[in-house]
Amino acid sequence: MRIVSFLAAFALSAGPALAQTPCGGSFGGFVNELKNEAMAKGHSRTSVDRFFSSVRQDPKTLKADRSQGVFQMPFLDFSQRLISQNRIDTGRKKARQYAGTFDRIERQYGVSRGVLLAFWAFETDYGAFQGNFNTLNSLVTLAHDCRRPALFRPQVFAALELYEMGNFNPATTTGAWAGEIGMVQMLPADIIENGVDGDGDGKVSLKTSPQDALMSGGRMLASLGWRKNEPWLQEVSVPQNLDWSKSGLDTQMNARDWERLGVKPRQGQLANLPASLLLPQGRKGPAFLAYPNFRVYFEWNKSFVYVTTAAYFATRLEGGPRYDAGNPDPALSSSQMKQLQTRLKARGHDVGKVDGILGKLTRAAVQKEQVRLGLPADAWPTTELLKRL
Repeated sequence: MRIVSFLAAFALSAGPALAQTPCGGSFGGFVNELKNEAMAKGHSRTSVDRFFSSVRQDPKTLKADRSQGVFQMPFLDFSQRLISQNRIDTGRKKARQYAGTFDRIERQYGVSRGVLLAFWAFETDYGAFQGNFNTLNSLVTLAHDCRRPALFRPQVFAALELYEMGNFNPATTTGAWAGEIGMVQMLPADIIENGVDGDGDGKVSLKTSPQDALMSGGRMLASLGWRKNEPWLQEVSVPQNLDWSKSGLDTQMNARDWERLGVKPRQGQLANLPASLLLPQGRKGPAFLAYPNFRVYFEWNKSFVYVTTAAYFATRLEGGPRYDAGNPDPALSSSQMKQLQTRLKARGHDVGKVDGILGKLTRAAVQKEQVRLGLPADAWPTTELLKRL
C-alpha cells in the first residue's frame, strides 16, 4: 500500500495562495470556472466539455489528505516499517532486470540506480500498487479545497493537456490520492515536462512501462538539481565530544573537515564535498553525512522522515551497511510533540503547523532552544526539553 504522495503535499503551506488562487464555493460552479479558464487558455469548448464531463468531487481524496499520521513516526520506526528484506531482495532483482535502463539513466542524468529503486519501492512497491483514485476527480477536488489550491489547480490544466495528447482518460486514469500517476508517481505537469519514452515504443507509459517510469524519474531528479554522479547520504560514526550544535541541515562543512572533527565513515571514504551532519534521532542514534544531492530529495517529498528513509534505503540497495541504530532517547508522543511545537511557537520560533510532526522547522527550533538551555544541541526533542520549556 502506498504510504505517501509524490510531493508529500501535506507539508506545503496553503499560506498566501488562498488570496491568489480561486477555490471553494459550490463544486459545480468551481468546475465551470475551470472550464472557462481552460477555454481562455486556448482549449476548445468541445475538448473542455468532454474532459470535465465525468468529474466528481471525491470525499475519499480529502480524507486521505487529512490522514497522514504515519509521518509522526520517528526515523527508526518509519524506516523499519518501510524497509523489509523482501523489498531489498526485490530491488536488487529489479536492478539486474533493468540494468540497461539504469546504465542509461546514470549516463544521461547521473542518478544512481539505488536512488530510483528506493522511490520505486516506496511509491508503488515496484509498480504493484499505483493507487485506485480517479486522477481527475482527485485533482479537481484538491484544487477546489482551499488548503493548497495553488498546488493542484495547475495540475488540472496539465491533465487537460495530457488528455488532448491522447495520454490521459478522464474517466479511467487512476493513481494516488494527490493526483500522481504511474510507477514512480508523477503529477501531470511533471509528466509533460519530464516524461521519457524509455522503451522506444513511441509513448510515455508511466503506469505500464518500468523503462519509461525510471527514465522519467531520472530526468525529473536532474531537472530538480541532482548533481551528476555524486553521493547523497553516507552513514558515519561520531565522537561523543562533538559540538552537537554543528549538526543539522543548516550547517555545512566539507566532509574532510568533519573527518578532522572525528566523524568517520562506516564504509568507504568520505567524499570531498560539502556535507551536513544528520542525526535523525539525536546524538545517541544513527548518524549520516548528507551531501548536496540529499537536499534534492526535499523537492521530491517534503517529509524529513520519508526523505531520510528513502536516501538511506538507496544506500542499502547499493550494498551499504544496515545502520547502527544506537540507543536514542525515547521519542515524544504525538500530544507531547504538539505541546512542544506550541511552546516553541510561543517563544517566537517558526515551526509551521502544530501537527505533531518533527520536521525541519521544528528540528531547527529545538536545536536553538537546546543551545539556549545548555542542553546537547542535537535537535532531538526529549521530555527534559519539554519540561524546561
